[in-house]
Order: sequence, then structure tokens, then C-alpha cells
Amino acid sequence: MRRIIPFLFFALVSLGASAAVNGDVNHDGEVNIADVNAVIGRILTGVSDEDGDVDGNGEINIADVNAVIDIILHPQTPYDGPVVGGDISMLTKYEAHQLMALRYGIKNAHYYDTSGKLIDDVITWTKQQGWNAARVRLFVNPENASAADKGQGVIQNLDTVKVLGRRIKAAGMQFMLDFHYSDSWADPVKQFTPAEWAGLDDEALTQRVYEYTRDCLRELKAAGATPDYIQTGNEISYGMLWGPVGTPNAELKKCYMGSEDNWGRFTTLLKAAVRACREECPMAKVILHTERIAKVDIMYNFYSQMRSKGVDYDIIGLSYYPYYHGDLSQLAAALNKLNNSFLDKKIMIVETGYSYHYPVGDHDYTSIWPLTNEGQRKFTADLIAKLKSYPRVKGLFWWFPEANEYGLGGNYWSVLHVNDAWYNAGLWNHETGRATPALYELKNFLEE
Repeated sequence: MRRIIPFLFFALVSLGASAAVNGDVNHDGEVNIADVNAVIGRILTGVSDEDGDVDGNGEINIADVNAVIDIILHPQTPYDGPVVGGDISMLTKYEAHQLMALRYGIKNAHYYDTSGKLIDDVITWTKQQGWNAARVRLFVNPENASAADKGQGVIQNLDTVKVLGRRIKAAGMQFMLDFHYSDSWADPVKQFTPAEWAGLDDEALTQRVYEYTRDCLRELKAAGATPDYIQTGNEISYGMLWGPVGTPNAELKKCYMGSEDNWGRFTTLLKAAVRACREECPMAKVILHTERIAKVDIMYNFYSQMRSKGVDYDIIGLSYYPYYHGDLSQLAAALNKLNNSFLDKKIMIVETGYSYHYPVGDHDYTSIWPLTNEGQRKFTADLIAKLKSYPRVKGLFWWFPEANEYGLGGNYWSVLHVNDAWYNAGLWNHETGRATPALYELKNFLEE
């Protein structure tokens, strides 16, 4: 050890702060001299494993020892402030269609600011407008999704997420990763097991969830896209991984209030996912995402089950769309219940939206928030004002803000191919390509 240490610190100078993120080689929950010794032991004995390859370069050598020392000397402190932004999972698809349109002489297919100035890069531009975070969803094998679901936006494989995640991090923004654990949309009425996992029993499925989560996170880290927030499932109010699409009785694996059936199975799967997150991205915050704001008792039961079953997580994540869930008084009822019952958890609105044009959903609040640019902005301002009365609400994310069919009109160029219908609750106007005022309003969530 005495002969090695001087060289270690010499090499550390060149290694700097770019060393790998974990360093807990012996899995005791800490990074200290024992982990340095563990790596040295692997070097001296020739043992090769993933734990010893701290810097992720495929080898175990002196650089891995230095990487552990760097983590010890320069412990990272995760950002703990409020975050605001949007789920921009379709951005690369829109950019690709705009580029194709440009090549065919359609010159107006772009993103523009509210004054009509062309935006060179949406991610860096939103950062300049005060956003400090972005969210991206991930499907297991989206190529297995139906044509209709692909037309609605089910395209995000790991390669897509790597590209977007790297751009988000390079812009200096926080990156939220949304695991769907499905080949297609996962939500309260659809939580279907990926086709590739269809034949697994619960024990094997639990192991597969762990390995899949672990492997995805490792690839994202290697790509420069380490998540800061991780959703282990999307809108999982009634469980997840019920069974493959079309499987008889697949939905019998749902979790309901008033019944203990399936909660043990579901939380075992969740724990496997969370374990991979803690091991691979120890700085990241884990989010459990539901959308039962309209049914507060079901929402409360979900998080009570998480507590009683010992599920490890950091943040309660909620979807809130007024046209599905009710007005701001209904949101307040849900937040009051959570705020008073789960004092150790922070809360985020990980999905929200409101239309600037045509109606969406079941409820009509046009007398409060007209379906105009100004109405959308007023909804955003009113929502932020409500959320600021709850100090533990630390995040606000607009869903699908990047929807922008301007210049792409018609089925040939359109990104969304579902009855030629556009989603009119984004933050760019389809008819002008210009950012709506609500996009600029979001930054006010961060103000004291």
C-alpha cells in the first residue's frame, strides 16, 4: 500500500472530477478506504468484475483506484432545489421531420419564439427562458407497439433517450428519466408486460426488472446522460406489469384499494427497480408516479401501501390535467392529503397541460381559462400560484410541450398520425410555430 499511494495521488491530478459516479465497490452503502482496498485487491489477484470497473472503461486498473479516491475527496452533492420544465420525448422526431421538410423546400417548418425568431436548439433555448429540467420517457421495445400507438408517440427506445438525455445534461439542466416498463403506453388502464418478458414467472420478472433498469442506467451514464430523477414506472396507481397484451386475465394482477391482492407482487417489482437505481445512480431521486388526483382516497391508499410495504423512494409524482382531474380546488384536496400524511416525501407535478385552442378531455373550464394563448398562460399562472402554497412541491413539468406541426401539415409530413389529430395543449402553436406565453410563464415556479 505504501508503494502504491504516491502514484495514486499523482494519477488523481489528471483524473480530476470526471471519475465514475458510484465507487461503492463492496456494497456497504459507503465510499471509503475499504473500497480503495477492494479495487486494489482485484488488481493484485486478477479478479475482473463490474463492481471493480469504477470508471466504466472495461478494465480494472490504477485508474479505478484513482476514481474511488476522487469520489472520496470530492463527494457530489445532488441539486435539491425546485425544478421546472417539460417532457420533451418527441423533440428528436419533430426535429427530424423539420429537417426533411427543409430538404424538400418547406422552409417554415421550425420552432420559433413568441416574436417569430427562429430557435436554433429547443433545449438550450428553454434553458435560457428559465427552465432547469426536462423529462424523457423510455419504453422497453417500442417497435412492438401498435401502429396507432407509434403514431401517437411511442418511439422512445434507449438510443433516443441517450441522445436527448445527453443534450439535456450538456445544457446544464436536470434530467428526469421515465421508465414505462412496457413496450407501449403505461397508464392506469394499460400496464402491459413487454413481449420479451411475457413468459417469465414473478421471480424471474423481478430479476429482469432489476437487470433491465441497471443496464439502461449504465448505458445512460456511459453516454453522458446520467439521470437526476428516475420514475420507476409511469402512472402506476393500480400496479404495473400486469401481463402481456391479450393475455387472458392479465388485469387480475391489478392492485385495488380495499384488497391486499397483488400489492406484494407489485412492490417486490418496484423494490427491484429502485435497488438498481440506488446502486447505479446513488445521487438520483426516485419518483413514484400516480394520477389519481380526482380520486384522493385511491391516491392516498397507494402511497400508504408503499409505506407499509417498505418501498424506498424520495418523491411523490403526480399527473394533473384539469380537463381530466378537476379544477384547482380538487388539486388542493389531493395536495392537502399528501402534505399532511407523508411528511418525509417531496411532491412533484410530473405531468400537466392545458390547451390553447381546441378542447381536450372531459371537463370544461373555458369560463376560467379560455382556449386561447392567454387562457393557457392564465392556467399556468394560477397553477403555479396554487403550488407555491405547498413548500414541499418541488417540481412542475409540462407534458408534450414540443408538439409543433407548423410547416409539416398533412399526413405525409405530420409527426402525429392519428386521424390527423394534433395535440393542442403543447407550448408551440401549430398554426404559427411560435412559442405560447405559457412557456415563458413556467419559469415563475422557481421564483421565491
